[in-house]
Order: sequence, then C-alpha cells, then structure tokens
Amino acid sequence: MNAAYMITGASLAGAKAAETLREEGFDGPIVLIGDEDERPYERPPLSKDYLLGKAEREAIYVHPPAWYAEHDVDLRLGTLVTGVDAAAHEVTLADGSRIGYAKLLLTTGSSPRRLAVPGADSGGVLYLRRVADSDRIRAAFQTASRVAVIGAGWIGLETAAAARSAGVEVTVLETAELPLLRVLGREVAKVFADLHREHGVDLRFGVQVAEITGSGGEADGVRLADGSHVPADAIIVGIGITPNTGLAEAAGLEVSNGVVTDAGLRSSDPDIYAAGDVANAYHPVLGRHIRVEHWANALHQPQAAARAMLGQDAAYDLVPYFYTDQYDLGMEYAGYVEPGGYDQVVFRGDVARREFIAFWLGGGRVLAGMNVNIWDVNEAIQAIVRGGRAVDVGQLADPNVPLEAFG
Repeated sequence: MNAAYMITGASLAGAKAAETLREEGFDGPIVLIGDEDERPYERPPLSKDYLLGKAEREAIYVHPPAWYAEHDVDLRLGTLVTGVDAAAHEVTLADGSRIGYAKLLLTTGSSPRRLAVPGADSGGVLYLRRVADSDRIRAAFQTASRVAVIGAGWIGLETAAAARSAGVEVTVLETAELPLLRVLGREVAKVFADLHREHGVDLRFGVQVAEITGSGGEADGVRLADGSHVPADAIIVGIGITPNTGLAEAAGLEVSNGVVTDAGLRSSDPDIYAAGDVANAYHPVLGRHIRVEHWANALHQPQAAARAMLGQDAAYDLVPYFYTDQYDLGMEYAGYVEPGGYDQVVFRGDVARREFIAFWLGGGRVLAGMNVNIWDVNEAIQAIVRGGRAVDVGQLADPNVPLEAFG
C-alpha cells in the first residue's frame, strides 16, 4: 500500500484534505486515521450552537456517513497513530501494525492545556475540545447552579455565555486584567468585559488559581492565591491549547510552536505535510511563519496542502479569520496582530452600542480588522489587510467613506 496518501487526524482539516484530493482527480488510495470514534466534525458548534442546544448533533459533521465509502476514503476511527518512520515511509498504529504511505499529511490538531494545581484531576473539572466534552458541559449546565470558568479567552467567554443562557451563575477567573487582552489589546478587550458584566457574569481579573477544592473526588470550588474561595458545581478550564507535535517530533521534522512548513504546507521532509492547528506555516502575505488556531484555517489550509501533495504549485495565503457569537454580540475578525504588535486602534461606528468596526494599525497600515454586529463588510476588511498600504486614519474612522476605498 505504498502508494497511499495518508492523513493522520480525522478532523475538519483531515476531511477537507481527503475531499480536495478526490476533487483534484487523485484516484489512488486515501487513508484517513483518527483516534476518536466520531467521524470528522467541526469544532465551533461545540462552544456555540451545539453547546446551547440550538444545533442537532448531525449538524456538526463534515460529511454524511456514506461519503467516505462513496469517495473510496479508508476512514479508520478509534485508531491511534503512535509513530512515523519517515525513512521507511510508514506509520505505526497502537496495535503495532504498520502502514506505508507515499505522502503523509499531519492534521493532528491541538490539545487543551491542563490546569496544574492541586485538585485539578477532580470530577467536575471540565475542558472543551471534543464533542464528548461539549456533551459533558451541556449536561453540567442542566444540574449546576454555579459554574467557575478559568480563563477569559474565546473558549472561556463562549462557555460563560452559554452557561448564562442556561440560567447558571458564572464566575470567570483570569490572570490578566481584561479578557482576550493578548488577542485584542486593551481598547477592544473592554468591550467584552462590559458585555459579560451586563449579562451578570462575575469577572475576576488579575487572580491566580491555587487549588481546586472538593471532597470525595468531586470539585466544589476554586481557591485563589489570595485565599478567597469561589464555590462552583462545575469548573470549566480554558487556558489555551498546545499543538499535537508528537508524531512530527518522532519523524524528526522541524518543530517550533507547531510543525514548521513552507507556504505549500510542506514540512522539513518533502513527503510529509501539515495543516490546521498543528502547522506553523509560512504566510506569503504576512511574510512570516504563523500558527492559526481557528476554524477557517482548518477549513481552507488543508485544501492547499492537498494540492501541494499532488505536485501543484499551491500556497496558502488567505488572511487569518475567526468569529464569535456571545449573547447578542456577533463578530468577525480578519488579519493577524501579535500582542503589542500594533501602535493604534481606530474605531468606526458606535462602540457603546456594540455596532462598530475596530482596526489595528502598525506604521499606518491596517494589520487586522474586526466587525461587531455590522455585517457584509469582512471581505472588504480582508482586502484592506491584504493591500498593506498606508491609510488615512480620519477617513478610516468615517462611516461615510466606503471600506472599498482602502483596499
């Protein structure tokens, strides 16, 4: 089976890569391997509509069950790949068997960072990454009266919003002084702090978690470093994710904050590629390597990887994009800004009403833009980011000047 194109990671990224290989005319064997028992699904609903009970389980899957057989994709679920022998062009499975490959795509994703304090392994301490996690959290919302959320990033805030929508009291614990501070900066982070306060969330910033308290192996709250105690029937931890680079390291690939690849998603081994959360890929528009942990990247990047695997001159150059829905706030974000990597934020619209666009600028150029409760503008924002030219700040802030004038 040495001619097989193998994908390890039966995720959205893995499924889209398999789909693209077939769409591009590849008629050889495709093996898609995943350690979950679920066929490939999309993750955003797990902290949004599915968690809220607004979406049925079937709606999260990338393809119907029959799609894989119909497209001759050998889907192997509940199967763990334990090693990659790059020289032999083989992967090893947990049962000791080995499978050969001609090309290998790593879509191994990422894993939640674990809380490292006493009591962190207690029952009732929950993480959100897989569909079973979402099921557990949703069940907790039905029985809990108080939930503590550790971490005010996207997962923390989305689960907090879902808990409040379910009528549960919520306390959010965050080491920084504002939510999403590293991602959005102080100016825009305040918008999300105000949003959650208005919906009754107890936000506690600048705090350190010292211990998960409980008895009989079940958590009953969080002890903070200052000695104060936050009682909780369930505790949700959202303190970031770590790329799953174990297989890449075993294969001897270059790894640095993910699997290092070129713009065509090729790793340091010409027959091994990476896409999605695990890939630290060179971005032609941004002129640097970046690793993006968002749905749009998992959707589109593996399509470029699949074409590159087929020998096409493919490069992934889409502007990074993500979105969130919390209470009555919906937003889209396009671009890429590292913490402290901008020198100005320009607002267009009404921030108090949460109907605005925010632009992050560096050296007079728009690095990223976020539209909040204003729609059908994100493509124009992406064009501005891609254009990379200096803009007039006064005009950028003026809603009467069309966004298309800056692209």
